[in-house]
Amino acid sequence: MTDERPGPPEPTRPEDLDGDSDAYRRLLEQVPAAFYIADIGETGRFHYMSPQIEALLGYTAEEWCADPLLWRQVVHPDDLEEILAAEAELAVDETTAPVDEYRMLHRDGHVVWIRDDGSLVRDSAGRLRWYGVLSDITEQKRTEAELERRAAQQAAVARLGERALERVGIAELIEQACVVATDVLEVELASVAEFFPDQELFRLIGGAGWPADQIGAATVPAGPTTQVGYTILTGAPVVVTDWEAEDRFTESKVLELGARSGVSVTIEGLAEPFGVFAVHSKRPRQYGAGDVDFIQSVANVLADALARQATEDEIRHRALHDSLTGLPNRVLFLDRLEQALTRLRRGRSLAAVMFLDLDRFKVVNDSLGHHAGDEILTAVAPRLKQALRATDTVARFGGDEFGILLEDISSELAATQTAEKIAAVFARPFVLGTAEHFVTASLGIAIARGGERADELVRDADTAMYRAKEGGRARYELFDDELRARAVGRLRMETELRRALERRELWLEYQPVVSLGDESIVSVEALLRWQHPERGLIPPAEFVPVAEETGLIESIGSWVLDEACRQAAHWSAAMPDRLPVAISINLSAVQIANATLPDTVRMAMRAADLDPATLRLEITESVLIGETARLTETLTSLRKLGVQLVLDDFGTGYSALGYLTRLPLDALKIDRAFVAGLGHDPQDTSITEAIIAMARALSLPVICEGVETEMQLAELRRMGCHQVQGYYFSRPVDARAITSMLVHGAPWARDRAEPSRRHDPYSRG
Repeated sequence: MTDERPGPPEPTRPEDLDGDSDAYRRLLEQVPAAFYIADIGETGRFHYMSPQIEALLGYTAEEWCADPLLWRQVVHPDDLEEILAAEAELAVDETTAPVDEYRMLHRDGHVVWIRDDGSLVRDSAGRLRWYGVLSDITEQKRTEAELERRAAQQAAVARLGERALERVGIAELIEQACVVATDVLEVELASVAEFFPDQELFRLIGGAGWPADQIGAATVPAGPTTQVGYTILTGAPVVVTDWEAEDRFTESKVLELGARSGVSVTIEGLAEPFGVFAVHSKRPRQYGAGDVDFIQSVANVLADALARQATEDEIRHRALHDSLTGLPNRVLFLDRLEQALTRLRRGRSLAAVMFLDLDRFKVVNDSLGHHAGDEILTAVAPRLKQALRATDTVARFGGDEFGILLEDISSELAATQTAEKIAAVFARPFVLGTAEHFVTASLGIAIARGGERADELVRDADTAMYRAKEGGRARYELFDDELRARAVGRLRMETELRRALERRELWLEYQPVVSLGDESIVSVEALLRWQHPERGLIPPAEFVPVAEETGLIESIGSWVLDEACRQAAHWSAAMPDRLPVAISINLSAVQIANATLPDTVRMAMRAADLDPATLRLEITESVLIGETARLTETLTSLRKLGVQLVLDDFGTGYSALGYLTRLPLDALKIDRAFVAGLGHDPQDTSITEAIIAMARALSLPVICEGVETEMQLAELRRMGCHQVQGYYFSRPVDARAITSMLVHGAPWARDRAEPSRRHDPYSRG
């Protein structure tokens, strides 16, 4: 019954039809709906019902008109009260809108949704009667319900997806997915079973409606005999409408919980299926395509979250583990050490930090190649694990350095016993290809009692390791009070060195480099000095290594470049009529390794307005160890700036000589150790003479440093050395003294005529 509408005029009422009434009735009976005329009221009698009512509800038109109570019996009990209430209001207020859509029961018991389009019309006697049409809208209602169900399912999936994007834990997301599925589908059971192909089984890892003791414990066999196994095998949803009629599978777990029907779908993984998401009802049930799509959508949300977590876990693993050995890296090691120290403060046990470094590992890389070195590092990792307990941690810090954390030890003895076990694993040779190679390790140990800092313990173990190397390698050392005093002193020097630049405690001295052709000054070497306000003059050998280890050499080196370039430019500007004096600056290995070095040099020269040809950069042979493409690129970039490159301390470091032809070098500087024996030590004399001859063959000028005697000078003249420096001519002096030498002449040459031009073997003009 529907809203009140204007009634048809009186002549159109069936009971008042004229002679054409039969034709009118036949016309109405062709429409797929039932027409009726009935009294208003709870027991209203039907005066007319068209024959279509039988197809609609299973009762004949005659039965409708004969039994006034039939309508009341056929209306669905859940809708009857609302309809009767509306009719009661109509009796009082004819404008009240009637209920126009409700359910009725077919004669065979199934529900039929009816749309009742009726209008109240008064007959000639003034009686209200219904004139209406009953239409079957069951399919429309079914479609609307399906759309609403789909919308509710989509909304539930969207909310679950939002929770997944909020990075809730996977366990919590699985629980929410199971709850969502049971609520939306109105079923009793939902579960997620993870697939373990190597074990050929599934393990229940989450669910709704399952006993708590089965979550994480219950297992189901894989294979085609189980619903979850068949789901993985086919990769398609599997529907069971009634387990009592199901003969494909045995599924004891869900049957034990009273399941009668269910659907299972695959949860995809990155490389292989993660598992199965399933819902089950305790009653037989048909699952439509929309239900299956919903279940699969929930599974897809879980799959996306699992894939994202797997990717994040992989990224996290890569960030915290060494890619070559698979061991934890320094970051993860320090994190575990911090946690161990926290636990240590609450207990009575000790912990130990070990710093391990392979002995002469660079020889392996240099002689066999980096690939062989990587093979050894990869083989070292499992051997170290064999010497440790499962609760201990071994990490690769980088290169050939490893960190080891021993937790919950009773004494220093336990740490040293472990160190001996570690030494034992290196007693066996490492096999590379068909050859055996022996590698030893030096180990430093620092004991933690709970009040230390993680970085300090690693530093202490590192310090002890260096003492082990100093003591002969292939051994271990415990960090003790003596080492602690040395470490404290080193830390103090680092702190004071950081302030030295700010306080202008660093300064430069300059030592002349003299041409043996006319004993004139052709260049000066800038030498770094540190005048400490309390400790006096500190030798570079003490503070430069600290600067290199702490990274301070970068800022100090930049200052030296700026200061030396400025001073050289000042000398050139003060003596425009003479050949500029070159300035030599020592570069550390740390500076050479920095790819920005060419830019730093360029900016220093530009700021000082210095001719690049007057700048000489000295590098030691040790820098060439492990020669790389980056080193060659850096030196080539420096050479392109117009500066000169000098190889310092030649003969004391790298033994391979091929780099002399490969690298863009301008000169060699022979170390003072060989010069010291000239004239009285045949071996030093022979080596020096050989180096000078080799350099001459390569067209490389030679500078000899440390010249202190007339005999040394005479020998170098005989050998054909180009330039020398040393105390024989001048100790390192300040800039003003060099200026005086350049302006007034050097003390050793003042009585000689000053040549207008001097030939310099560095000259490219």
